[in-house]
Amino acid sequence: MREIIFDTETTGLDSREDRIIEIGGIELLNRFPTGRTFHHYINPQGRQIHPDAQAVHGISAEDLVGKPGFSDIADEFMGFFEGARLVAHNASFDINFINAELARIGQPPVAPDLVVDTLALAKRKHPMGPNSLDALCRRYGIDNSHRTKHGALLDSELLAEVYIELIGGKQAALVLDAAVKTGVEQVRAETTEVKISARPSPLPPRLSEAERAAHAALVESMGEKALWLQAADRSAS
Repeated sequence: MREIIFDTETTGLDSREDRIIEIGGIELLNRFPTGRTFHHYINPQGRQIHPDAQAVHGISAEDLVGKPGFSDIADEFMGFFEGARLVAHNASFDINFINAELARIGQPPVAPDLVVDTLALAKRKHPMGPNSLDALCRRYGIDNSHRTKHGALLDSELLAEVYIELIGGKQAALVLDAAVKTGVEQVRAETTEVKISARPSPLPPRLSEAERAAHAALVESMGEKALWLQAADRSAS
């Protein structure tokens, strides 16, 4: 299964008017990173960056001078994202912006059934919260000390680790590893041939005749209800 963990940064909060200015994503194949990434800063083509948004991600209009527009990177974007399950934190926000950008270039929107929202997963797993990306990193012991500002690629990398924790991927891997080891041990046990040969002559008894006679006399002195007599009767029958 191919999944893209992704994040966007934007000029503001309104996907109808605001624009994407950064997209980052990393590829997972069967829940393991492949090393393939996607990252672009994008020129918003005249749309001003809201001061509140800039305070979050730290990207200024000057940073985007000379960067490509979304239409310039659309083919690369679709080649990387197409056919994969898309995973984002508060995914409706990012998907609304992506679908708005796709609509501007005449491309169909992302199908809702391809989208996984890790915020929704976190709320179900940890209903008492908090469930921000930073809070989940702290909960799962993921180092986010270098995250002083939001950044699409960095946030995607952190979210990939959080996502695996949310779906129990690490625990499942441990269970699988234990099952594999058990299976290997079982195969070894089933295929190991042990040959036990009979002794050429039996070992001599450890009790002497005098010791046997002394034990018999002791048992007889205990009377008819002695447990030793009952055990002797069972062994004789």
